[in-house]
Amino acid sequence: MEATTLKFLDELLRSGRAHDEDEPDHDRQYRNVERAGAELLHLLVSGRPPGPILEIGTSNGYSGIWLADAAGEGGEVVSVDDDKGRSAEAAKNLAEVGLADRVRLVVADAGAFLRDQPDGAWDLIFLDADRSAYAAYWPDLRRVLAGDGLIAVDNCTSHAEQVAEFRAVVDADRDVESVLTPVGAGVLLIAHRR
Repeated sequence: MEATTLKFLDELLRSGRAHDEDEPDHDRQYRNVERAGAELLHLLVSGRPPGPILEIGTSNGYSGIWLADAAGEGGEVVSVDDDKGRSAEAAKNLAEVGLADRVRLVVADAGAFLRDQPDGAWDLIFLDADRSAYAAYWPDLRRVLAGDGLIAVDNCTSHAEQVAEFRAVVDADRDVESVLTPVGAGVLLIAHRR
């Protein structure tokens, strides 16, 4: 990653944290992935053959920038969020670092978007949105994940109680395996069992 992009990301994360401290409304906070979690995502994407990436939870584009950079030239990232204003902020930030052409921002309900996707459409799915909806997303998340794909779920240590139902659903699914990494806020990685 270019030094200027890293500098921009550091400032975006810093300003996002400052915004969140001053914003009492949880739904209006940015809640960006921790830097270590973003670096893990970057490594996971960089180390895989190029394929379509789905991000659920756009926020201000912080994690989208990490994903787009790792996807490289010709990479395809689709980021879904139901907040039009946040998508506009993300578009501005992606353009600022010259990565707007690698990310398609979609303003939509994530559950409805997932239901409309074809089987096996996504090589990597990053889930960092409304944690209370994750368990309901599971059948479609599993269906749209490519055979050798990977799902990464943020906040599984920092907000363990909020993802407990989702973790139970994943743990009960004998067709997948998962591991919780102690990186950032706790990134759960899920893949089809071989």
